[in-house]
Amino acid sequence: MSWLDRFVRPKVRALVRKPDIPENLWDKCPQCEQMIFRRELAASLFVCPQCEHHMRIGPKQRFDALFDEGQYQLIELPKTATDPLKFKDRKRYTDRLRAAQAATGQEDAILVAHGTMDGEPVVVAALDFGFLGGSMGIAVGAAMLTASRLAVLQEASLIAIPASGGARMQEGVLSLMQMARTTIGINEVKDAGLPYLVVLTHPTTGGVTASFASLGDLLIAEPDAIIGFAGRRVIEETIHEKLPEGFQRSEYLLEHGMVDMVVHRHELRGMIVRLLKLLRAPRSQASVFDLPQEALEIPPPEASGPAEQRNDSDSG
Repeated sequence: MSWLDRFVRPKVRALVRKPDIPENLWDKCPQCEQMIFRRELAASLFVCPQCEHHMRIGPKQRFDALFDEGQYQLIELPKTATDPLKFKDRKRYTDRLRAAQAATGQEDAILVAHGTMDGEPVVVAALDFGFLGGSMGIAVGAAMLTASRLAVLQEASLIAIPASGGARMQEGVLSLMQMARTTIGINEVKDAGLPYLVVLTHPTTGGVTASFASLGDLLIAEPDAIIGFAGRRVIEETIHEKLPEGFQRSEYLLEHGMVDMVVHRHELRGMIVRLLKLLRAPRSQASVFDLPQEALEIPPPEASGPAEQRNDSDSG
């Protein structure tokens, strides 16, 4: 090797080499394609500062934004059957589960945490769309039932944050049974007189929409989220008609009375706190007084002169 290769070439390369820049410093908004500094994006709760597009976030980011000082405790969820039907399509269901678990660090598509929001006790169940599309299987049904019963036990409000493509097809009819199972849990919360709020995020569809996501005392939606049962293309092919612009979006559903409010992510915590304060406010007890019997009796109407004359003329 010559001295050019040993000394000159390395020095030249060092002068022209680009500095190593971590790939995760920047993110691109999927709506406006604006490049955003990741630290700035995280500070804005993953809402694009240019176009206000609400990007998808995971359950732990939801918990950090909602709970007091970001302090919460995850609860251990019950173990369930992982592959009850031994399902296989292009890949084994167990392989899909392992890949999703490795990518998200979660056992399944849901996490449940409890803590406080402005001092109010709450239990929050959030779905992760990154885990098999946030699909609802046996594990999600068991987790929602556990979250409901924990809320009743702690006399806490229950908040559900769905982000799901619906029931998990790899579990067949067992996934559809979770629609009834989650409904049972929500009814237990309501029977206990506790608030149940739902924050509908992009997207919320299928069997999740048709069960616990539509049962809230109040339905809050993030802006421009797709919320519905079947997809737009499926509906258009079924009814052979073109659907209106913005159909199944949050704002369209608000206009047609399907959701109660559309709330920007920056204002979501404050709005939930205000709603919980109202729903959990102690109701004043009115005093009961015994009225005398004569006050309850209705006196007979007194006949007047003109009325008697009219009656006489009518009878004549």
